[in-house]
Amino acid sequence: MPDASPTKWHLAHTTWFFEAVVLQPHVTAHRAFNAEFSFLFNSYYESLGPRHPRPQRGLLSRPPVSGVWAYRQYVDKAMLAFISTAGEEAWAAAAPLIELGLHHEQQHQELIATDILHAFSLNPTLPAWHPNATHEPAAEASPVEWLQHERGMAEIGHSGEGFSFDNETPRHRVWLEPFEIANRLVTNAEFMQFIDDGGYRNPALWLSEGWAQVQNHGWTHPLYWIAPGDPRAPAQHWQTFGATGVQPFDSNAPVSQLSFYEAAAYAQWAGARLPTEAEWEVMSAAKDAVAVTGVVWQWTRSSYDPYPRFKPLAGAVAEYNGKFMVGQMVLRGGSEFTPTGHTRRTYRNFFPPTARWQFSGVRLARDLA
Repeated sequence: MPDASPTKWHLAHTTWFFEAVVLQPHVTAHRAFNAEFSFLFNSYYESLGPRHPRPQRGLLSRPPVSGVWAYRQYVDKAMLAFISTAGEEAWAAAAPLIELGLHHEQQHQELIATDILHAFSLNPTLPAWHPNATHEPAAEASPVEWLQHERGMAEIGHSGEGFSFDNETPRHRVWLEPFEIANRLVTNAEFMQFIDDGGYRNPALWLSEGWAQVQNHGWTHPLYWIAPGDPRAPAQHWQTFGATGVQPFDSNAPVSQLSFYEAAAYAQWAGARLPTEAEWEVMSAAKDAVAVTGVVWQWTRSSYDPYPRFKPLAGAVAEYNGKFMVGQMVLRGGSEFTPTGHTRRTYRNFFPPTARWQFSGVRLARDLA
């Protein structure tokens, strides 16, 4: 798939980030491990030179994995030497970039998981990524409770100490009309009701582009659901595919692998809507309200736009977030594959509205009179 990358590429790219962003600008004596690697493993940084096309990353049979590991060890050694010897001025300039690189690597740790799972889903045998792991069914879902928020001014965005990406800033005020938000995620069983009621056949529930996706790609259920009688895993009942392979349908588990369009259509069918990212963030800070992390990322109804007075980082890393602020939707929360401690209430994940291979699901919201 053009949006996925091989595990080897992820390892090489996160290594390249430290070499290109930290070592080459801040260590005069540093020599690049391989001049070709900048072309092969640059992702989207125009200011750092040309790059190999993203849809063709899977064709990079060379360098081999051993060559990428050698690259990793070379850069790790150079980074450790720089950290132990950098003067005060050099450290002040490089430390924020090193911290950014560490969080960047955590993002790719999750992408490795989602990309492996998608690759395995295309294998007709549907192999298990973790064949020896135990699949524990989700606990019985509790009845939905609606948590209310009155009309008023609120603040969102990162401020104070601790790391954040530039797209989480600056903290600013937003006006919220009265709304309520569900205290839990939508489950597989609840989404099955949408399917059984003809949700994928009713154009009135869908945004125009979403309905076009349904028609053009034959969507009839979430990406990793396996319908009864599917030749890949023939059975007389629904199943799902995940890291532990094909498993029985778990009614209580949060529905996952949904595009924004599917999430929005379900919300329309349920007589609700998706929360805005401001509503989600404000309620996530309320006691006993919305959990910040979870099994799946949660689509919001907010376009990925800059906050008021947003300023991207300086230098090459200005391209990290800012230039993607169009044509994408914000997700909040986290997934079971998000590294521990990586997210926070203000974290803004973003993907195109058609993306289905991520661990993305639904939390509902409703307007109040």
